[in-house]
Amino acid sequence: MTEREITEVAVGVLVAPDGQFLLTSRPEGKVYAGYWEFPGGKVEPGESIEEALARELHEELGIRIGAVHPWQTLVMDYPHARVRLNFCKVFDWQGEFQMLEGQQMAWAALPVQVKPVLPGTIPVLNWFAEERQHSGPTHLD
Repeated sequence: MTEREITEVAVGVLVAPDGQFLLTSRPEGKVYAGYWEFPGGKVEPGESIEEALARELHEELGIRIGAVHPWQTLVMDYPHARVRLNFCKVFDWQGEFQMLEGQQMAWAALPVQVKPVLPGTIPVLNWFAEERQHSGPTHLD
């Protein structure tokens, strides 16, 4: 059996001054439609993670981001693809949020109240729990 090719994905973990973080729902027509995740998308050939994240967040949310802070990397095997999720924290952005792909958005804290949560998002919530000394569930089932 051959190893599946890994698709590089840039993921934005937007953190507001009050510590809440932005989650968006996957739009209709996409795999896992309706599941909640951190926004982002595929890295195109020749793009850096930072460039891909800036492009994706502008295309999806209509915002321009400031500095990108690489944080964690995770490889996920989904039925449709094997992806390397490059999670980057973003604390600075400009513009009004627009849901340009028909998705929804929610500012969240632990435990996350929106559901269902995409499997690749759960480890990120656990990392936040560690950083913030949060005990108990990180999300609703």
